[in-house]
Amino acid sequence: MADAPPPSEPTALSPLVERPTGGRTYSHPRRVRLGDVAPSGRLRLDAAARYLQDVAGDDSTEVMGAEAFTWVVRRTTIEVQQFPVFDEEVTVTTWGSGTGSRWAERRSSIVGGRGGRIETASLWIYVDRATGRPKRLDDGFLAAYAEATGGRAVGARLVHRDPPDDVRPGPGWVVRQSDLDLFGHVNNAVFWAVAEEAWPVDDLVLPWTAEVEHREGLEPHQAAEVALGRDRLWIFGDGVVAATIVSDRVPSPGPSAPSA
Repeated sequence: MADAPPPSEPTALSPLVERPTGGRTYSHPRRVRLGDVAPSGRLRLDAAARYLQDVAGDDSTEVMGAEAFTWVVRRTTIEVQQFPVFDEEVTVTTWGSGTGSRWAERRSSIVGGRGGRIETASLWIYVDRATGRPKRLDDGFLAAYAEATGGRAVGARLVHRDPPDDVRPGPGWVVRQSDLDLFGHVNNAVFWAVAEEAWPVDDLVLPWTAEVEHREGLEPHQAAEVALGRDRLWIFGDGVVAATIVSDRVPSPGPSAPSA
C-alpha cells in the first residue's frame, strides 16, 4: 500500500437528513452474529454495509417486486455514533430520502438495544437489467416514497476528487469469486473491508463518518491496488480508479496493506 499526499481541501460528505415524520419506512430486526464482528467484538463496517443492502432489498421487494434488485450503489455514507457489538439485537430501518430521474437516495439507521447506533445514506442508480444502463424511475416507485422524501431532489454526479498526479498505488488484493454478487459486480461491502484493513477502526474517536464512492467496476481475478492518503483511500484496477473512500477526519494509518 502506497502513501499519497492529502488533498489541500477536504471532500464534503453527503448530508444525513432526518427521519421523516410521515411516509413509508421499513424496519427489520437482527442480531449481530459472530461473522459480523471484529476481534474486538464490534460490528465491522463491511458487515454494516451488508445489513444496509439486505434491508434495502427487502423494502424494495415490497414496492417493486421483480424489479427490486436492478440497482447499483453509487455512494454510501456511514456515520458511526456507537458501534453495535456481538450478540446485540439491532433494528435496521430504512426510508427514501431523495430522488432523481434515474436514481434515488436511501437513508437507513442501525440502532441497537445496548446503545449501538449507525446512521447511513446510500445513493442507488436504477439500471436496466439487460443493458446495465440507467433507466427512468417509474411512477409507482415515486409514489411509494413521495411522502418520505418530501420532494427532496438528489444528484448522481461523482463528488470525490481524482487522486493527485503523484499517487502511486501499492498492493491490494486479487478479486475473488466470493467478492462478486449476482450481477458479477464486486459487492459494495468488499470496499468497506478495505477500509477496515487500512484504518485503525477500533481506535477511532466516535462519532466518525466515512464515505465510499464507486466509479468503475473490478473484474474477477483482477489485481486491485490501493493508495492511502491521510484521510482517504483510492482503489485502482489496471490504473483506473474503481472507488474512493473518504473520512471526515484524519485516522492514523493501519499496520498492514488493505486486503479484502
